[in-house]
Amino acid sequence: MSLDLAPRQRAMLKEMGIKVWWPAAEVAVPVAPPPAVAAVVTPEFIATVAHPTSSKGSFDTENTLQKHPAVAQVSAPRPPAAPFTAPLTSHLAAHLDWPALQDAVANCQACGLCESRKNTVFGVGQAPTDPALAPQVDWLIVGEAPGENEDLQGEPFVGQAGKLLDNMLKALGLNRTRQVYIANVLKCRPPHNRNPAPAEIAQCAPYLQRQIELLQPKIILALGRFAVQTVLADSVPQVATIALGKLRGQVYAYHGVPVVVSYHPAYLLRSLPDKAKAWADLCLAQSVVQKAG
Repeated sequence: MSLDLAPRQRAMLKEMGIKVWWPAAEVAVPVAPPPAVAAVVTPEFIATVAHPTSSKGSFDTENTLQKHPAVAQVSAPRPPAAPFTAPLTSHLAAHLDWPALQDAVANCQACGLCESRKNTVFGVGQAPTDPALAPQVDWLIVGEAPGENEDLQGEPFVGQAGKLLDNMLKALGLNRTRQVYIANVLKCRPPHNRNPAPAEIAQCAPYLQRQIELLQPKIILALGRFAVQTVLADSVPQVATIALGKLRGQVYAYHGVPVVVSYHPAYLLRSLPDKAKAWADLCLAQSVVQKAG
């Protein structure tokens, strides 16, 4: 039974060594404010709450917001993304916005390449007008994998091959910060610049797929055998068995986006006569962009 005592009475009883019980509700307990929650859905959040509502894997936004209303709160600075320790699936990648996709690549630990890399290489290009959105570009240039210089600087095509690519783009009135985005199939350097392994390509493919979906380019220029095989895997039967030279000179499609294939600039440094063919490929891609308006 509690006693309705004044504070002075309680103090007197305390001095006398008499313990008196009263309801805990009378004691004010400070309540900490809830932690700020980032409004942008991070890869970690997706991995725990994303669930399909149909066979196509659409995101149940209404149900998710009911269960996780904090997603709609005004965001605080983005918390560090959880590392991907397993391959990112196309389904999960489809729900990543541009900043979350960058986080996913930067923190990826899905294959052994993470152990030897200095930096991940997400891509480089025209800056977005909105930090939450992908940049709006006409060209997406897809290379194969980072080399030593790219691994050190965290940017694709920065060595001698990159200088050659920059010069070729300049001849078309383009550069890597104007209407162009440059990315690789692999986001980490294979040791000793070896060829990408099939399992590594398969694990990195969802990152590139999501980049294409968000960038919505007017043309994809695939440079090199592994880039061509990755981009055209779903549209050209047995593409892995066809020589790159035989794939040139045509316009293909990747989910509705025109694709032109050409030689990798690193190859052109070793085979100077094929530079003229590569220039013809760029002119073909330019004509596709011009027709698209």
